[in-house]
Amino acid sequence: MKKMIEKIIEFRNERGWELYHNEKDLAISISLEANELLENFQWKSSQEALLDKNQNTSEEMADILIYLVQMADKMNVDLEEEVYRKLDKNALKYPVKGDG
Repeated sequence: MKKMIEKIIEFRNERGWELYHNEKDLAISISLEANELLENFQWKSSQEALLDKNQNTSEEMADILIYLVQMADKMNVDLEEEVYRKLDKNALKYPVKGDG
């Protein structure tokens, strides 16, 4: 994950985009990209959308992650650490049910 994050930040910095990437605009961009992902499923069942899976779906998923990584960088959030922390919190909130 570290290598991917470094590549995203390097790509952004080489183009001087960090000047325009404030937290508000990055959050908006994440939402917009999520909606573009959602368009691939509009008017289809989940099964139809999965059968119809195309490159656009994968690209929109990547766009969301790219903006999220940039937002985490801007806010000094260690995403990997936060994911593990959230998984631990969710494990307590939603424990695995036993066989009984």
